[in-house]
Amino acid sequence: MAFSLNSYPVVYRAKYSGAWEEGYIEKPHKTQAEEAALPEVERERLIASRNYFDDMPLVGYSTQYGLSVFEGLKALPQKDGGLAIFRPGKNAARFFRSMKGLYLPPFPEDLFVKACLEVVRRNAALGFTPKYSQDWEKDSFSQADAVYIRPFTYSEGGVGVKLSREPWVLIVCTTVGPYFEPGLKGAEVSERTRATPNGTGWIKAASNYVISAMAKHEAAQRGFMECIYLDALERKYVEEGSSCNIFFYLKSGELVTPELGDTILPGITRESIIELARDKGINVSERRISIDEALSETRECFVSGTAAGAAPIESLTYKGRTVEFSGGKRGDLTAEIHDTIKAIQYGRIADSKGWMVRV
Repeated sequence: MAFSLNSYPVVYRAKYSGAWEEGYIEKPHKTQAEEAALPEVERERLIASRNYFDDMPLVGYSTQYGLSVFEGLKALPQKDGGLAIFRPGKNAARFFRSMKGLYLPPFPEDLFVKACLEVVRRNAALGFTPKYSQDWEKDSFSQADAVYIRPFTYSEGGVGVKLSREPWVLIVCTTVGPYFEPGLKGAEVSERTRATPNGTGWIKAASNYVISAMAKHEAAQRGFMECIYLDALERKYVEEGSSCNIFFYLKSGELVTPELGDTILPGITRESIIELARDKGINVSERRISIDEALSETRECFVSGTAAGAAPIESLTYKGRTVEFSGGKRGDLTAEIHDTIKAIQYGRIADSKGWMVRV
């Protein structure tokens, strides 16, 4: 699985009380080799101890009402042996907007980037980071590991539906691998609604992901790797996947991704793919696309996200009808986009965009 609770020892924590007060906490640990050699129960107990803070409130606006925002970004092992984070400034800006959107005191973007770099550096100094493997190149890094960086907010104690005025910002790290579960293929259109107009769909809010978890579980129970949402009002237009943006490469040669609004999360991988595709001379449109157009006119389909990368959707099922794309295989454009972005991220080709920030 992509995610686990095997958190690295060093955690960043900042508290707002009129100003942000920062600090790094080193939780109990041994070396990675020593931890791997421990009996399973003892090892799990040690790792679990790193996921708790005794001085933070159990009851608060985050735990009771889902009033929290988070980010997800990666530090990737480089071919030259170093580590680099993919576009952390973009995550910093989105984190700032998300906090502001929930009326939290926003976390400064420069502090965000600095903290992400430093928490990764401190953990790497203790040996907690994956190492670059030449084997990853064989499948264009589809099975490669990375450091997943999870910044999130946590509210002060409180009961009652209120806003958080003095939140914490925490950043934890763990090793991640491939995102989608093996053995599952294709996507289905969910009957659930992810976001409504004038809601929080454009914010990376914790509460948004309850519906996503439910819908993705339901899709997996039916053998699908992903689920796709339609708009809340007309139930006609495609919006995004369970936790990723979506692209349709049409028979006309147009690459379409749903236009951003207050119901769609502005993905950083999405933005990067649009730029890469336009560099290749592809006509990219950010516009509304109906499910009927998507089913009848698409030759390739893929989803994008920090965890997903650019992952092919081999088929799409809607109201009992299944349409297969690219002969049920990954399409040429999808492969080209995936391979290019992964090669940049892992340092196999030059980063002409300036997207990678060295740790």
